[in-house]
Amino acid sequence: MISEELELIIEDAKEKMAEAVAFCKKEFSVVRAGKASPALLNNVKVEYYGTQTPLNQLANVSAPEPRLLTVQPYDKSVIKDIEKAIMASGLGFNPNNDGILIRIPLPLLSEERRKELVKIVKDLAEQGRVSIRNARRDANDEIKKTVQSESLPEDSRYEAEEEIQTLTNSFTQKIDELLEVKEQEIMTV
Repeated sequence: MISEELELIIEDAKEKMAEAVAFCKKEFSVVRAGKASPALLNNVKVEYYGTQTPLNQLANVSAPEPRLLTVQPYDKSVIKDIEKAIMASGLGFNPNNDGILIRIPLPLLSEERRKELVKIVKDLAEQGRVSIRNARRDANDEIKKTVQSESLPEDSRYEAEEEIQTLTNSFTQKIDELLEVKEQEIMTV
């Protein structure tokens, strides 16, 4: 039977591991695959009245075609700033502005570029796995301290550490599954 103190440590570790998976999911959505997705522009910030504002708060971003993104600003006066921000984002896009709507045609990805993107995604996945392992280490250290300070039985320590390892394996597998899906998405022509 695991004590209440150890249950809290396990729950905290579980939250941290879930955050690592959520981080990976969010970062993967920004990496471009074969088709257009409004999420590609999630990290674009636009200078708006002296503040760096996320693009999705200033405009409606949509993907009407598989290789085209459109950005329709709510306030037409910022269309030039949005265009500059997209060009400066490092995504390699060349937006076309007609004064009302910004069209962003997505070039086909070369084999070389696809491999670079897979490498980036693998690095992001590894960052997620490292976060999960760090959460496991922190939880195990906390468990050892708690067992000693509360004079709990050693069995509860091993039981709690086993539970932490099960969580670690589960969340690591989730990241691996996300990676596999994203890799396939990128490599599909």
